[in-house]
Amino acid sequence: MKISYNWLKRYASFDMEPDEAARLLTSGGLEVEGLEKFESVRGGLQGVVIGQVMECSRHPNAEKLTLTKVDIGAGRLLSIVCGAPNVAPGQKVPVATVGTVLYSGENTFEIKEAKIRGEFSEGMICAEDELGLGTSHEGIMVLDTGARIGMEAAEYFRVTTDHVFEIGLTPNRTDATSHLGVARDLVALLNSQNTTKKYSFERPSVDDFAPDDHSLEIPVIVEDTEACPRYSGLTMTGVKVGESPFWLKDILNAAGIRPINNIVDITNFVLMEFGQPLHAFDAAEIKGGKVIVRKAHSDERFVTLDEIQRKLTPDDLMICNAESGMCIAGVFGGVVSGVTGKTTSLFLESAHFSPRSIRKTSRYHGLQTDASFRFERGTDPNITVYALKRAALLIREIAGGRISSGIVDIYPEPVAPTSVTVTWNNVNRLIGKVIDREIIKDILQDLEIKIGQETNEELELFIPTFKTDVLREADVIEEILRIYGYDQVEMTSQLRSSLSFSQKPDPERLRDMVSEMLSHRGYHEIMNNSLTREKYADESPWLDTAASVKLLNPLSSDLNVMRQTLLFGGLETIAYNQNRKANDLRLYEFGRVYRLKTLPNGEKDLLGKYHEEERLAIFMTGRKEPESWRTGDQPIDLFDMKEAVMAVMTRLGFPMKHLEMIVFSDDLFREGIKVVSRQATLVLFGLLAKKVLKRFDLKQDVCFADLHWEEIIRQVATNKAGYREIPKFPEVRRDLALVLDQQVTYEELEKAAYQAEKHLLRSVSLFDIYQGEKIGPGKKSYAMSFILRDDDKTLTDKVIEQTMDKILRIFKEKFNATVR
Repeated sequence: MKISYNWLKRYASFDMEPDEAARLLTSGGLEVEGLEKFESVRGGLQGVVIGQVMECSRHPNAEKLTLTKVDIGAGRLLSIVCGAPNVAPGQKVPVATVGTVLYSGENTFEIKEAKIRGEFSEGMICAEDELGLGTSHEGIMVLDTGARIGMEAAEYFRVTTDHVFEIGLTPNRTDATSHLGVARDLVALLNSQNTTKKYSFERPSVDDFAPDDHSLEIPVIVEDTEACPRYSGLTMTGVKVGESPFWLKDILNAAGIRPINNIVDITNFVLMEFGQPLHAFDAAEIKGGKVIVRKAHSDERFVTLDEIQRKLTPDDLMICNAESGMCIAGVFGGVVSGVTGKTTSLFLESAHFSPRSIRKTSRYHGLQTDASFRFERGTDPNITVYALKRAALLIREIAGGRISSGIVDIYPEPVAPTSVTVTWNNVNRLIGKVIDREIIKDILQDLEIKIGQETNEELELFIPTFKTDVLREADVIEEILRIYGYDQVEMTSQLRSSLSFSQKPDPERLRDMVSEMLSHRGYHEIMNNSLTREKYADESPWLDTAASVKLLNPLSSDLNVMRQTLLFGGLETIAYNQNRKANDLRLYEFGRVYRLKTLPNGEKDLLGKYHEEERLAIFMTGRKEPESWRTGDQPIDLFDMKEAVMAVMTRLGFPMKHLEMIVFSDDLFREGIKVVSRQATLVLFGLLAKKVLKRFDLKQDVCFADLHWEEIIRQVATNKAGYREIPKFPEVRRDLALVLDQQVTYEELEKAAYQAEKHLLRSVSLFDIYQGEKIGPGKKSYAMSFILRDDDKTLTDKVIEQTMDKILRIFKEKFNATVR
């Protein structure tokens, strides 16, 4: 939110540099994220002065140029070559002197002494577009004859310089969505941190408000007082819509608001001043002579100011006349009832709308405005009339006209200040320091928190309605502390802490460990929405459609159920990247999945029917290696994913020989492997079926691994970590080349080898596969290596041969293997 330094000084008496004010506001909880200098004319017309053309003569070398002598009050006449056709002696003109920098869009140029077609020129007589004062370039600017020679152009054109704070406003600080709110905080901070009472905060006066007549009374009917707890309005006649005065345009530009016309600009001025949105209707467009505040009808259509026809919902609050809608309450005006150059009579609205109602409408229609920004967070219900009077007086002053009605104020249930009792002991305890009670009371009074009864133990306080986030004693103490200053609370020499029990193993630490490992291996972490499309489950035979957790009020059909798997979000991410020529991807995601479960008969636990658990998904697609002259173009395959999964399991401490791997295929996996431990499935991974890929228009293979993270954590907790000294005796390697039936798998061979020799066999690996005519149809050859070691002594040839014979015997008996 943009806050003008000059604007703040209208309400607070202070004299400090803008950067110091920014530091003070940040210390008080209004973080100033940026501080920029604002000039109503870019460059501030520095170096431009008022001069008088004393002589004019034709340029000897150019028909369209004129030689001039100009007096700028410097004690001598400047020679300036001018190309404007309207230059003449006696004119008062703006002159850019040598060294002046002028701006044209994003470009700049500096005025220098120069020879123009052979004649010396030391300055430039300017047109309005060259100074940034307009768009005309038909000739030089000719000023009023009363302009003083030598006067700074910035003074003549009333150029304003300001500093603008960019405040990162938190959602709870609705009291600071205005210049008055920020000024209130600034005064409280100045008084507190300088231990004084000299700084004061003044609201603009509306004492002069009074109706001029009652010639245009427009009644108001509020049908929904829950969505509109307060509605105030008045009428004005005889107004003249036109351009705003310079001071108003400059101050709005500084706050980042584009001036439109005097009426709209005044409503925006009051919005930024008080934080209270206003709306001005053309009274001539109020059909039936009355204003009705109601909910929209089903299928009602409304054309907003951006000329878009919108379909309304029954939750949308509308400001209507007797025939049709005029405005989406608190969000956006209508194209018909808005103020135009032909408007002569107004109906001014100042209302308090339910934050919930405005938030739903704003989100549904995708409309974010300055008004909805404030209404969504909660405005002060007791400021509507004050803001209305302020706007009416400004309109009467700037646009003329008369206040032609009394104020209509529908406020059936007035909101009173909240009463909060604060004990001195709690103030001291929560702040961690004993602060003088008079200082605390001064801070509360500067924040306009009224003090009721006071005793030695406690204070009764009445919280103003503009502080919507201050409801409890702790909130009041926080207000005191942020104004007193967090940095004024000294660190004590005493350290207080509490013992805490952390779950072992720590799931967060394990998750971070695996995440870090995958990231180091070149994987990118993704985070997808927990909401997904119901049709994904409907079209997936491996998922139970009845188990989908459906939303009662989904935002769209694309986000109407909770996800049962992390698969679809990952495939959407892959499709998005591949459509942008990013084909080689390695991704992972930690996330929760959801499903309905059947409760036992008679069970009434409403939450018990929902099940959620955490999963880890890994995705691989594209080439094995980045494209390079040294590497081939080989795509990833099932074994690349197996290597990634086994790396995760190893990092978590699972012994590979205790994991059972079961090969399978189904509607999801074209080739899949299930990893089982202690009769529980830990991982499912493999190459996805072509039908699955086709639904996402994916042309290349994708490997997917679904790790049941919570089951993995449960088993990690029971795994016993051990250690042993580095072996003293050497390892021995022996190789076997076996001829086997095609259906025999390496996992079966590996498992059988470990069963045959449990003491000496340390590892088994497959280093070659051969299939061909030399070994016959239906056969294949595996070349396997076996690492043997005895931790107590050096192995002898006899023991090695006995061990290998034992392993080979098992292979022959179980798999009909022969040595090649």
